Amino acid sequence: MNISPKHYLHTFAIVVCILALVRCGIDAVSNNDSSKQETDSIASATDTITAATTSATTSATTSATAHTEGKAAVNTDGAVVKKPSAPHKIFSVPSFKVAFPDSNEVQLQAAKRWGVPAVLNRADAERRKSELVYVGANPYFSVDKLRESVPYLVPRASLLLQSIGKAFYDSLYVKGVPLHQIIVTSVLRTEEDVAHLRRYNLNASENSCHRFGTTFDICYNRYMTVQTKDAPRRAVTNDTLKWVLSEVLRDQRLLQRCYIKYEVKQGCFHITVR
Repeated sequence: MNISPKHYLHTFAIVVCILALVRCGIDAVSNNDSSKQETDSIASATDTITAATTSATTSATTSATAHTEGKAAVNTDGAVVKKPSAPHKIFSVPSFKVAFPDSNEVQLQAAKRWGVPAVLNRADAERRKSELVYVGANPYFSVDKLRESVPYLVPRASLLLQSIGKAFYDSLYVKGVPLHQIIVTSVLRTEEDVAHLRRYNLNASENSCHRFGTTFDICYNRYMTVQTKDAPRRAVTNDTLKWVLSEVLRDQRLLQRCYIKYEVKQGCFHITVR
C-alpha cells in the first residue's frame, strides 16, 4: 500500500502525542505514590517525637508531684528517698472553761456509778486493794507527792489515766515537742482526807468525787521533763504543754470516756471516768 508523505507525517505526529500522554500519566502516578510515602514517613516521625515528649512530660510531672506531696521521690543519684513530714500544728481549745465545764454534781453521779463505796481511812484503803489499782508508778505519767490522797483508782479510771498519758506522749511526738509527763496531783481521798482538807481549803467539797476512786487531778502548770544526762531535752513553755494536753483531754471527753472540770484556783483539770 502506497502512503503519501503527508499521511505518514500525520500518523507519526499522532503516535508521538499518544506516547507523550501515556508517559505523563505514568509520571503523575509515580509522583503521587512518592508523596504519599514521604507524608507517611513524616507523620510517623512526628508521632514518635510527640510520644517521646509526652512520656518525658508525664515523668517530670509525676516526679514533681511526688516531691510536693512528700511521697517517694528520686534524687540526683537515682536513689529513692522520702521527704520528712512536717510536725502537726498545735491548736489548743477555744476556751478552757467552755471545753471542760463538767461540774462536781455531774461528775458525782458518774463517780457513784463506777466507783467503790467511800473509803474511810488509809487502813481501809489498804484492806480494799482488791477493788482498786495502784497508780503510783507508771511510764506514761508522774504522781506528785500526795498529802491528802492515796495513789489508787478503780480499774476503769486507771485505764483512762494511762490512756491520757500515752496520748499526751503521742501528741507531743507528732507535734515535734520534747517528751514530758503529765503530773497527777490528787487521786483517791478517804473520808479522813476530805475532813482534814476542808479545815484549811474552803473550796474542798464534802461530796468529793475523789472518795470513790474514779477521779484524779492533772495539773496544767507543771510537767515532768523526760530526759537523761546524756540526752537533755530543750526547754518548753508550760503554756505549750497545756495547749497540747487540752487537745488530748478534749478528745477523751468527746469520746465520752470522762467528765472534766477546768479548775482555775487549783491549777488542774478535775477528771472523773464515765
